[in-house]
Amino acid sequence: MTAGWRASYSPRVDRMRALLSVLTRRRKRSRKLAVALQDEIRDRGIDADRALALGNALEAADDLLTAVDALTEANRLRPDGAVERRLVRLRRRAFGQLGRPPHVPTQPRRADDAPMAVDPPAPVTPGALTPDVLREGILRHGCVWIRGLASPPRVDGLRRAIDRAFAAREAALAGRATAETRVWYDPVERVPKDGSRRWVREGQGLLMADSPRTFFAFLETVRELGLDRLIAGYLGERPSLSVEKCVLRRADASLHASTWHQDGAFLGEGIRTVDAWFALSRCGRDAPGLEVIPIRLARVLPTGETGTYFDWTVSPETIARELPGAPVWRPEFEAGDALLFDHLLLHRTAADPEMPGVRYAIESWFFASSVYPKTSTPLVV
Repeated sequence: MTAGWRASYSPRVDRMRALLSVLTRRRKRSRKLAVALQDEIRDRGIDADRALALGNALEAADDLLTAVDALTEANRLRPDGAVERRLVRLRRRAFGQLGRPPHVPTQPRRADDAPMAVDPPAPVTPGALTPDVLREGILRHGCVWIRGLASPPRVDGLRRAIDRAFAAREAALAGRATAETRVWYDPVERVPKDGSRRWVREGQGLLMADSPRTFFAFLETVRELGLDRLIAGYLGERPSLSVEKCVLRRADASLHASTWHQDGAFLGEGIRTVDAWFALSRCGRDAPGLEVIPIRLARVLPTGETGTYFDWTVSPETIARELPGAPVWRPEFEAGDALLFDHLLLHRTAADPEMPGVRYAIESWFFASSVYPKTSTPLVV
């Protein structure tokens, strides 16, 4: 039996070793090519072709994080639907190459004897926003409201992108997908919670990573605003987004008001997060917005009690018992405003049947990569 096992096992081992040897040689050649291309870029400057060639060489050398940067620059210089699609998948693969930071910060905690905030947060200007301001705002109110974070041209571009993405998805579902529509809707493969697409669609949303061009435009907005650096400074490490938790929203009054919830009820314990919720149209009065309990909570409240439909939602009776006298705040957002908060903020969609307007918005959850939740699919920022 032993000899037979060895006879069958040895060829497989030999084939594996041969394959690894080939891959190693290819990676070495690709690294040399990447170094040569970097030298050429330093000497002659960068253009779309050189950036694309560098991205190809870096990916072949298995330097995925740097490949993301090179291919991003290539697409910035010359937009290409194939590169945008590739970048979404590459950001997912690159997550495995993130190193753990030497010091992992703890979740900001409000002092047990600190008084409950009863006033809603005052808006801050983009220029005043720092990691410390974000931290203090979350510790006091559970959120930070930024007026005019995104410029009108960026807002207009993202709104048009949302319309194109929604139209492309409907074309795909109707069997009318084309090369042009796939630029705007090309679903990410092997998403564990694949059923979330149906759930998100019923909630008048679309997973942003399923629209490669919109996802690229959003990350360019994040970079332009310095939001990636702000959140990295707050979290203490390079963040990652989530396929399931980054959603394009285009909602009207037919959207039912959701029940109160904290996203930490289903994201798991030990995480650190920032949700950057962008309003791309006026909302909160004439179009669906958000309602928030603007206080810092140190824990996830009891869920699934009497009066709730889902086991992760919080009933009004629970809120009255656990947070007596807690205020309810419905901010009136202007296009370009943003609300930053984490997984402990108690909130819900604010939608009234008589609202005549349509809300355009983007929900984008950034996670500390070292404690990324097992329930989501990561995309390196």
